[in-house]
Amino acid sequence: MTAPDPTAPSAFVARHAVLAAGYGDRPDPADPADVLAMPIVLHIPKADPPPRSALLAAAASATVALCLDERVGPDDDGQPGLWQAPLREWADARIRKVSRRARGAAWLAAQDVDGVTVDVDGAQARALVPGPVGALDPRIRKLQIGGTDLDADEPGPVRGGVPVLWVNAALGMTVGKAAAQVGHASMILAGAMPVDRTFDWAADGYRCAVRDADGTRWAALCADVAAGRAIAVRDAGFTEVAPGSMTVIARLP
Repeated sequence: MTAPDPTAPSAFVARHAVLAAGYGDRPDPADPADVLAMPIVLHIPKADPPPRSALLAAAASATVALCLDERVGPDDDGQPGLWQAPLREWADARIRKVSRRARGAAWLAAQDVDGVTVDVDGAQARALVPGPVGALDPRIRKLQIGGTDLDADEPGPVRGGVPVLWVNAALGMTVGKAAAQVGHASMILAGAMPVDRTFDWAADGYRCAVRDADGTRWAALCADVAAGRAIAVRDAGFTEVAPGSMTVIARLP
């Protein structure tokens, strides 16, 4: 096991340990309004929508950046941050994310809701602090969940050293669904990596690439998962795909 990087602050090490511990399986509350979810807001202007792959990469980076943000805590004195309680409570339950589309004034208003925005080549996504779906901020509640479809693009080669999140193209997921899945993947990947590697990734802004995997590549990636060389996201099957479907795979660096 790789020893923690001595340059990584103890507060970062503590935040990373939460991701490395995995996630809980606390049963859902009786009232659906009390179900916890992380909203992901996707900036999709009508006139000039962003490339699909860049938007998904922004969503993935924003998600892991939120989970390891200083505002989660603890701080250097060991005190919890403002976001620690909601993040911990959410992580102890079934991990849920809900993507919504925003443009214009609605996108600007979303910047005032607690969260982290990431821009990847002009594509922007904002991950928000999780909370009960019934208590969602009105500025976010009014945003549409549907209407996030974007055409596949050809993003070109991946920059060296950047993690690649491979999406199972055979599932035909919408951009909103895929954004939630790559967000899951970035969290799992960060927790699976040694803390020194994750700290280096943080210094690069958690930059990653998202690519579609065809049948041949997906089969090879599944073999990597079986051999312990890659991590996979298995969906609970609440929307779009069957329970247990592997939606995203990322090789460990």
